[in-house]
Amino acid sequence: MRYFEDAKQIWQTQVPKRGQADTVAGELLRSVEKLRDEATRNGNINWGDGHTRLLAYLHRHLLEQGALPTEEQLVMAGDLDRLADYEHPETDSLVYDRISDGVVLWARAHPGAVAHEHDPSLQI
Repeated sequence: MRYFEDAKQIWQTQVPKRGQADTVAGELLRSVEKLRDEATRNGNINWGDGHTRLLAYLHRHLLEQGALPTEEQLVMAGDLDRLADYEHPETDSLVYDRISDGVVLWARAHPGAVAHEHDPSLQI
């Protein structure tokens, strides 16, 4: 992970112990870790609508125009597509670490705390 300290700072300041984050950067990082946990700890056996929603949230924000350099977006798109194949869980930490780095780059491109609108249907 290239931006571990930055990701750690986002985690400590923007990701709550329970529930959704109040900022987009916090929710993006929370989403990565929820997906990592489900794949590595459970083999995606509990994959459901909530996981699909988290993945869509990552897609929406990390692949938006101008959020990341073009080369980073291509890698990110491939990594997110890999996670979408939930029947074959991705357990390689490098994929999740690259996505977390993408979250840091997104946060740098969007300085300040961009508010996350909570999804009342999201239960994970």
